[in-house]
Amino acid sequence: MNQILEWEAFALLLSRILLGVLFLFQGYDKLFKFKTSGVESVYKPELVRRGIPVFLIRPSIFISSWIEFLGGIFLIPGLFTPVVLAVLGLNLIGAAIAFSVVRPMWDMQYFFPRFALLIFLLIVPSSWNIYSLDYYINMY
Repeated sequence: MNQILEWEAFALLLSRILLGVLFLFQGYDKLFKFKTSGVESVYKPELVRRGIPVFLIRPSIFISSWIEFLGGIFLIPGLFTPVVLAVLGLNLIGAAIAFSVVRPMWDMQYFFPRFALLIFLLIVPSSWNIYSLDYYINMY
């Protein structure tokens, strides 16, 4: 392996682990620290006021929280990476829609780093992903 590829692979490794940690702890906080009921209490009044059906709010928060938590767990070692990135990307779209419904001019300080890292990981060649479980079990 040439030195350039090693640095590219290392950049991908750092980015993947960082994104995994960000999603892992975001999901962890929503599931185990603040609980999904706490998240719901913050967003539900405004979502209901904007016409979002109540029966969609709790399951959406629950599913989103588990996607973030498990997605982070899988990203850190690099397992099922393409599928995990796709699911997390769809989750980010859902989060962007929810935040935009609640407050059209919302602060992107937490959203944008996740989005930028996710896009980077989606566009880099999969051949760079040599420091991952996917690579060692010849999955992707």
